[in-house]
Amino acid sequence: MRTAWHGMALSLILTAVLSACGGGSSGSDGTSSNTPTPNPAPNPTPNPSPNPTPNPPTAGLPAAGYPGGAAVPSEAQAEDVSSPRTIIGTGTAASCTSAAFVAAVAKGGVITFNCGSEPVTITLLETAKIVNNTGPKIVIDGGGKVTLSGAGQRRILYMNTCDPAQGWTTSHCQNQDHPQLTLQNLTFVDGATSGTNAAGANGGGAVFARGGRLKIVNSRFFRNQCDATGPDVGGGAVRALSQYENLPLYVVNSTFGGRSDLGNFCSNGAALSSIGVSFTVINSLFTHNRAIGVGANPARSGTPGGGSGGAIYNDGNTFHLRIQGSRMTNNTANEGGGAIFFVSNDRSGTLGITNSSLSANTSSGFETEGLPGIFYLGNGAPQISGSTLQP
Repeated sequence: MRTAWHGMALSLILTAVLSACGGGSSGSDGTSSNTPTPNPAPNPTPNPSPNPTPNPPTAGLPAAGYPGGAAVPSEAQAEDVSSPRTIIGTGTAASCTSAAFVAAVAKGGVITFNCGSEPVTITLLETAKIVNNTGPKIVIDGGGKVTLSGAGQRRILYMNTCDPAQGWTTSHCQNQDHPQLTLQNLTFVDGATSGTNAAGANGGGAVFARGGRLKIVNSRFFRNQCDATGPDVGGGAVRALSQYENLPLYVVNSTFGGRSDLGNFCSNGAALSSIGVSFTVINSLFTHNRAIGVGANPARSGTPGGGSGGAIYNDGNTFHLRIQGSRMTNNTANEGGGAIFFVSNDRSGTLGITNSSLSANTSSGFETEGLPGIFYLGNGAPQISGSTLQP
């Protein structure tokens, strides 16, 4: 059981030991009514305490991605940033401030950084928010040297086409092709969110993205968190909804967790969480992420619900999850799917795992027979090739 003292000690130890970088939320849009009767529920995990870490260190941390060798389609590759709209900083770490980052994000377009030769951490004093008419393409490129920190106090980045405060640009905010947001060569650490904002958004401790499209390339997510309980809330690191035409959200060469003290955590889907969104995950690493809710979905009587999808939580109707050239290990769920929770309510969704390794992903409540670390309800059996799945 995680205690408040444990969280504080972990933060202090990490701050002392590590040093330089390599490298507000959505309502319940759907529910799952097919959760089996689980084993006796584990003891509830307490609400995670924020870990304030001003200027958290970034050196010595796991690299972005996993050398899985899967081919990366052209649309999933990093974007060109040779002509930025905004360059944050004037060549020193001190010039790369929270205010400068928040203003650049609101301005949109291509954003790069000039913070000096050494890695830098920007600790945000407020959440950076995408303005929906500043694209169509918005690219934030940290050059492998920029860490964005929520200091255990706030979400880092927010995009919501259905939030009037960020601008309605179409009459169909839940299915529009912009903004097209790409996050590349960045590290996100200690993002935190809880509750639901005025636009009905919840989850996504580091990144919340509804509408348009989101792509993540060569990036890392450490110790991000969202609500500790709830049947449908999720995304300690990333929460995504309403991606345009159900085109895939690409996650490429990225790391979520990577070490026992760096995992992301939330009620469900500690790394990635969605309702009705298709993910294609390529050459990426997921370790030590934790779904800490209790009671599954729908919540068992007397419980607050949640606890499924230690790494990835997919729910809704038609969507597809593709895991290619990736590794998932030591992720845990208090309920179902230590690695992956996948429920297509109308059984039209599909799961494919290719040239990947899944091992030691603990499902404390339930999982699908023959698929260690996975709970699956979809169209036929998952398509698995060139991969190993081990308890």
